[in-house]
Amino acid sequence: MAIVDDLISPGGGQRACVVVLGGRGFLGRSLVTRLLQLGDWIVRVADSTHSLQLDADSNHGDSVLRDALASGFASYCQVDVRDPSQITKAVEGSSVVFYMEATDLPKHDFYDCYMLIVQGAKNVINACRECKVRQLIYNSPADVIFDGSRDICNRDESFLCHWKFADMLSDLKAQAEALVLYANNIGGLLTCALRPSNVFGPGDTQLVPFLVNLARSGWAKFIIGSGDNMSDFTYAENVTHAHICAAKALDSQMISVAGKAFFITNLEPMKFWEFVSLILEGLGYQRPSIKVPARIVSYVLLVVEWIREKLGSRKYNYDISARFFHLASCTRTFNCSAAQKYIGYSPVVSLEDGIRLTIESFSHLAKDSSFGRFLNFEDQSKAEKLLGSVSDILLWRDEKKTFTCFVALVLLFYWFLLSGKTFASSTANLLLLVTTILYGYANLPPKISSFNTPKISLSSFEISENSVRDSIMSIACLWNRGHHTIRSLAQGEGWNKFFQVVLFLYFVKRILVESLAVAIGLALVFAFTAFFVYEQYESEIDGLTAMLFSLTKGLLTSYVPASMTSFLQNKGVLRKENGKVVNDEK
Repeated sequence: MAIVDDLISPGGGQRACVVVLGGRGFLGRSLVTRLLQLGDWIVRVADSTHSLQLDADSNHGDSVLRDALASGFASYCQVDVRDPSQITKAVEGSSVVFYMEATDLPKHDFYDCYMLIVQGAKNVINACRECKVRQLIYNSPADVIFDGSRDICNRDESFLCHWKFADMLSDLKAQAEALVLYANNIGGLLTCALRPSNVFGPGDTQLVPFLVNLARSGWAKFIIGSGDNMSDFTYAENVTHAHICAAKALDSQMISVAGKAFFITNLEPMKFWEFVSLILEGLGYQRPSIKVPARIVSYVLLVVEWIREKLGSRKYNYDISARFFHLASCTRTFNCSAAQKYIGYSPVVSLEDGIRLTIESFSHLAKDSSFGRFLNFEDQSKAEKLLGSVSDILLWRDEKKTFTCFVALVLLFYWFLLSGKTFASSTANLLLLVTTILYGYANLPPKISSFNTPKISLSSFEISENSVRDSIMSIACLWNRGHHTIRSLAQGEGWNKFFQVVLFLYFVKRILVESLAVAIGLALVFAFTAFFVYEQYESEIDGLTAMLFSLTKGLLTSYVPASMTSFLQNKGVLRKENGKVVNDEK
């Protein structure tokens, strides 16, 4: 690679060359843009992508980089940190190397993660020594001191986690950070590490998209724990500013900065769930409001992870969910005074402005019409479509009408099933009671005191021809549907329908054998509660049902005998993929 070393800065001095490893990642893009805007450096962008893909839209950072490439103040090279020769070629002739954390890591492959994070750090250190690079600044997450179980309250850099970590990636990144710091002042190389906490901002590929996915699936309604846990958040531009401050401080305050790690935050700790609420509300989603005990959530995650391991499934990303659980349920605040004192760091963007700019940049993820039903009741819910004409009663749209119907049904339930009389006797007594009430009402005077007694018109007892026709049509449709089902079963068609019929008949048999009264009572309570609850949490229940169905079906296919598996494959219930039997939900 040709080294450009004779370009002059706007101030008249010669520009130094800096390399940004991981320059096309979330933080790398922000750092490259800021370095180019300052105009004091020639910036070499190094990343694992084979070619530089610039956004054709009005992306400010990419437009700055495009102009710098055209003027010769920036260049790009493809680098695999597992290949020492490529790193040497990328850092040759530079004075400062900013090593940003790798993105798109294969989280389920320990070997690849180790090679990219730990071995990659070793290769970068060796290349910097070989090429006589002056400074190496490593971006390390604040997770390197978090063990996933204890709260961290205003801890500074002296706090140690005794090499216990919440997840594999934090462990490996802690090892990489240690390698960088131990390499300080060996072969003339000065090193330091920055530990930003919960970085967010335009271009974020983890935190904000994850929150939006939670909101779209309905799970963001729930608060894990008490909701009072505090967290430090850091706007991306502040992290970029901290890196530039560190590069300058390594020259001016070498003793206080070299070989050290520094926490970087916005200096504005806030409740974690308040931050989540501000982001989601800004994008048009519902604010989290339902508190769930953290211990229950942890047990659910353990069960899901156990099932995932049994099935060998990678569809569900347990690592991300577990990391979010730790963030959402634990306090994590850090003391940033060392960075303020030694590298001269102070936030350049406030937390309030950072949240506002982030929301604006993610407008494409804002709530769209497909999720508008939470606020727009003109769109029918699944429960309303299923219930049809009785939806207003069972969904409690008219509370007075619903309560009246519920009380009436409870009285009928008691009259026929709990009074101890036979069905014929109960019916006769009910007809006698109704006749007596009607006769007595008809003989009431037109006015009692100051109250008028309206007469019941004869039309109230008439049944319209259309109603009779609709009832007969409903009975005919039900009969034809049953006939069609029986004919399909007789011809050996539709295994799903067969299992549905068998389960239905089994439950009917159990109900008749055990207690009809108990079954009808439970059905009555279920009808007036389950549909209402389902409408309120439709997406959550649908998501949970789909996940449980997929996991159950996967477990069954794992333990079904080979002969049965072959039979189900022939019938289309199961299919084979890459030599393995899978179900259609995978």
